[in-house]
Amino acid sequence: MMVTFPYPAVPPLEVADTSLIASLEPRILPRQAGREEDIIRKALMKPRGTPRIRKMAKGKRSIMILVDDYTRTTPVHRILPLVLDEIRSSGAAKDNIRILVASGTHRPMTGEEKKKRFGAEVVSDYALLDHCHDDPSKLVQLPTTEHGTEVWVNKTVTESDLVIGIGHIVPHRVAGFSGGGKIVQPGVCGSITTGQTHWLSAKFEGVQIMGKVENPVRREIDAVAAAAGLKCIVNAVLDGKGNLSSLVCGDPVKAFQAGARQAMGIFGAPMAESADIVIADSFPADMELWQASKGVYSADLALKPGGVLILVTPCPEGVSAEFPEISRIGYRPFVEVEELVRSGELKDLTLAAHLVHVGRVVREKATGILVSSGIDAATASALGFLSAETPQAALDLAFSRKGKSATVAVLRNGGEIMPVMRDTHHA
Repeated sequence: MMVTFPYPAVPPLEVADTSLIASLEPRILPRQAGREEDIIRKALMKPRGTPRIRKMAKGKRSIMILVDDYTRTTPVHRILPLVLDEIRSSGAAKDNIRILVASGTHRPMTGEEKKKRFGAEVVSDYALLDHCHDDPSKLVQLPTTEHGTEVWVNKTVTESDLVIGIGHIVPHRVAGFSGGGKIVQPGVCGSITTGQTHWLSAKFEGVQIMGKVENPVRREIDAVAAAAGLKCIVNAVLDGKGNLSSLVCGDPVKAFQAGARQAMGIFGAPMAESADIVIADSFPADMELWQASKGVYSADLALKPGGVLILVTPCPEGVSAEFPEISRIGYRPFVEVEELVRSGELKDLTLAAHLVHVGRVVREKATGILVSSGIDAATASALGFLSAETPQAALDLAFSRKGKSATVAVLRNGGEIMPVMRDTHHA
């Protein structure tokens, strides 16, 4: 089998049919002209567990729309105008509507990125704000959740009469699935809140969280979102080509749970057995390794202990602009990172969790080989990866370690795909 990658500069590799036991990718649905706008409009007309947005917006003086950023594939440019139409039909003026980019801990978007993602007309006609997770003057503290998560949220959110979130739903290592209340936590929260929920996730293996609709981290996310005043979500479910498959609108929990079940129908990929070698791209999370690590989390679910993971990703922005310490500390096992946290040497729990999430796979469970034009061999080594110039060279290295009889699995859209062993149940 010839394996190609979604990156023009990356050459294909060849895997013998006798070695290949699985080639997984999300479902791709037939695309129909005009169908996507119909999907959006119908979902807005029939929300789950809430009145229509136009009814919720009636009489409100300050309406906030939270939108995800450049790291997500949500077709915001198609959804946002229809949500704005729905709000405006309530009688709300443009001056009563603000849009906040829920960037979490990511870098701010550039002006050009905003125009491309949200549309030039939206950028010019509406107040478009940037979230800043590490500026205390932009945050407000709310009561701590029942289970002890400190809640720090962007002030502008809590000052709004109606808060609506636009995002998308795919399997997710930290929260089980993206979407729902994640537009608030981590989207518009402070570093303290985000660190605590991420560190909670680091205490679990990936298989215990990823693809689980209900889990301890999601519980905290929902609690934070409710405290911040999130009343309605509009969440897309895309297929493997980025086409809109379905849309859920309504209550942040009920609508999210329905969307998560739909997302598993697209991204959940049955697999009979784990492989000795897993080859995964990180598409569509490709800009930096912080995001591209989603390919590691997906591959983890398909990989035997002691196996080899090959991650193919361009990472033109390197490892992480927001967390340069990753290259200094490197990915590590949980016990080592836990000690760094306990001693006070590592204070950022979001960073600590990321080091654990990747370290559990490439330091504890398996050997990681990185194929990336944006990360040199010395940096890869410091992180805990071996490196290879091409996917074929990486596969040859993997076979030299595991033997010629090693089994191979290929994951396409590795940033989203969810390998599911046939004897494993997700809920």
